[in-house]
Amino acid sequence: MGADAERRTLPSPLRRIDLTDSSAAPTPTPPQPPPAVLGLQLSALIDHVARVDWSLLDRIPGDRGGSQQVCIEELNYILAEVNAHILPSRDDLSPIRTIAGGSVANTIRGLSAGFGISTGIIGACGDDSQGHLFVSNMSFSGVDLTRLRTKKGHTAQCACLVDASGNRTMRPCLSSAVKLQANDFKREDFKGSKWLVVRYARQNMEQILEAIRIAKQEGLLVSLDLASFEMVRDYRLQLIDLLETGNIDLCFANEDEARELIGGELTFDPEEALGFLGEYCKWAVVTLASKGCIAKHGKQVVEVAATGESKAVDATGAGDLFASGFLYGLVKGLPLEECCKVGACSGGSVVRALGGEVRPENWQWMYKQMHASHLVLPDLSNSTEEFTTQASKKEKQDCWTDCC
Repeated sequence: MGADAERRTLPSPLRRIDLTDSSAAPTPTPPQPPPAVLGLQLSALIDHVARVDWSLLDRIPGDRGGSQQVCIEELNYILAEVNAHILPSRDDLSPIRTIAGGSVANTIRGLSAGFGISTGIIGACGDDSQGHLFVSNMSFSGVDLTRLRTKKGHTAQCACLVDASGNRTMRPCLSSAVKLQANDFKREDFKGSKWLVVRYARQNMEQILEAIRIAKQEGLLVSLDLASFEMVRDYRLQLIDLLETGNIDLCFANEDEARELIGGELTFDPEEALGFLGEYCKWAVVTLASKGCIAKHGKQVVEVAATGESKAVDATGAGDLFASGFLYGLVKGLPLEECCKVGACSGGSVVRALGGEVRPENWQWMYKQMHASHLVLPDLSNSTEEFTTQASKKEKQDCWTDCC
């Protein structure tokens, strides 16, 4: 089979837009079923992603490679300094990108755009230009936004600084951003869905606990991402309290988070952290960057190698997209090892370019990896390789706004 023929057999992540004659009588739209996977992101977030040299990372507060909140003045300072410390782009696109972001948004966008799983987001965005960009980007990827409230005020932003080795340092600014409160939740937001995806954040525990309470009453499974090693280190006991409720069905931890979870020693056994999580969760996963991952379900433990390039362009979103692939496997009822393999493929796809959103050519790369590994390919029969009008192309371009 030739390369062109092979390419035609692989699914495409891009949605077909029906551009019928606007003068024709409208056809009633049947009610849509609830999204299979809901993401809880209390504040919509815009990522400013840039590749920068080491000197800038040395001049900003907090640990390199981690995530530490900053005020709006600090964020503006960082963004102003980016242009003076930017590294040349490895492709013909801008080395600075502004796109919809946030761990949960990355995961559900990946599930929708790359795997054809219906998703929705529960949260709030501001009525500013950043909020409009978030809505445009997420809706373009097929995410249901009927549970996203628009509030008067600012949308959260984050500086995502990527060094020459592809490692990312996050500096989110959330303090002045609009967000969903615990009394904003409606039972209808959760009814009929299968999964709720949550990111651990001590400062939002009231909302997180309320969302999980309603989700469990409605029969949803809950997936928890541990957010950052700083969050685990600073709020470890509160995290354990959450795990001990028994309401977390699936937990993801990267290597640094797993280390903090079991005491913060420089040398540690990832399987010890996996076993710890497995005491509380039906499924537990510890991702190990280039070394792959280990996962546990009941008494079963599997180890799966990483998939992708030996040197990442940008590690932003690697764990988020791993979660997309793993959750796709669970929704499809795949065995634990295959869930991990799909996660490794999707995590490998996002590190091939700048930012936490997978580009169409890298989705195609992922499908080829899945096909070669005899994994179940997504059913994207309602997708198309390219949009057929200049209007849709413009919409796509608007979702990749440069911030230079």
